Amino acid sequence: MLIVFLTYRLLGLLQWLLIFRALASWFPQVQNSRIGDLLYMVTEPMVAPCRTLLSRFRSLRSMPLDFSPLLAYFILLLAQRLLYSLVVYTQF
Repeated sequence: MLIVFLTYRLLGLLQWLLIFRALASWFPQVQNSRIGDLLYMVTEPMVAPCRTLLSRFRSLRSMPLDFSPLLAYFILLLAQRLLYSLVVYTQF
């Protein structure tokens, strides 16, 4: 049960890091700092596959916004909800 709890918390932490990364993209001074480097180092393994997947859609390639952090956030949210539902339904 401890591993499930820690995994649930880790997924929540990764979601917050993705939010901070998205906010940091609006501020160039944060992007070029150590905090920005840490955010990109931790979140890029999650964002890169999403970016590759979204690049297959021609309409998304021409947009000035990068939706890959948003997709990664929703995937983490889905994984967190699935983990929660597995724990709740296995206790009955």
